[in-house]
Amino acid sequence: MTRFVTHPYAILAVVALFWGGNAIAGKLAVGHVSPMLLTLLRWAFACLIMTPLAFRDVHREWPTIRRHLPFLFLLGAVGFTLFNAIFYLAVTYTSAINATIEQSAMPLVVFAANYLLFRTGVTIFQLLGFSLTLIGVLVTAAHGDLATLLTLDLNRGDAMIIVAVLIYGGYTVALRFKPDINWRSTIYVLSLAALVTSIPLALAEWAMGHAQAPDVQGLSAALYTAIFPGLVAQILYIRGVTMIGPNRANLFINLVPIFGAMLAVGIVGEELHSYHLAALAFVLAGISLAELGAPRDGRPADREPAPR
Repeated sequence: MTRFVTHPYAILAVVALFWGGNAIAGKLAVGHVSPMLLTLLRWAFACLIMTPLAFRDVHREWPTIRRHLPFLFLLGAVGFTLFNAIFYLAVTYTSAINATIEQSAMPLVVFAANYLLFRTGVTIFQLLGFSLTLIGVLVTAAHGDLATLLTLDLNRGDAMIIVAVLIYGGYTVALRFKPDINWRSTIYVLSLAALVTSIPLALAEWAMGHAQAPDVQGLSAALYTAIFPGLVAQILYIRGVTMIGPNRANLFINLVPIFGAMLAVGIVGEELHSYHLAALAFVLAGISLAELGAPRDGRPADREPAPR
């Protein structure tokens, strides 16, 4: 049992489950709290939770943190604030099922960036897997009608999700440059950066007259996103990237639509269409092929500093 809960596949599967729940929480928050305020509340809760847990670590490692503070601040602003702000805004225009399936493009983004920037090796199985994943994403974004892509007549929310995927893919690649500090310090500093950078977004939302104070359901959604997708999943994700490298670890994001679709149907009551099933089939085939052909020598992971 201990081996299972410390296995990278198990760790990354839990990450995918919690991130699938993130889309559901965002959808349940619609009409109960505005997107930018949800983002602000998420990181405010996260910082409150992490402060007593990380204070000593941050104090001890402050010299290292201070040297890398601009970079860590940028990581938090991009990977935590910007991604989630766009994501929560997107689910007001598209379904939770679509949002989770479209996140499957993330491994392709990470692979392309790693190849272009670092010439990371790739196998034919990985190329086939990434291609199948991309087909699944396109089928979902086009709502089963690929002719829609030719006219670029995409749902506004679907387009936002794709932008968010590009942003988080960049964050994932940048994690390889994270300083070698305790995982509690890492999450706390990134969460603080996310809190700070979410304040102007919430203020802008209020100034435009779009802010909505949270009710009980809105606060519950914010608390869930803070604890599970915000803290637990981020901690496990960094650990997973450390253990098997960014290309292989990010491939498990393809499990997000599987969990997300099940949760959306069971909790939100969304309808599962035939094109969703087809897209999920492409996603499962893609992750299987790409993982089958992934390098096993451990070299990609060696470039990641391990959180302790």
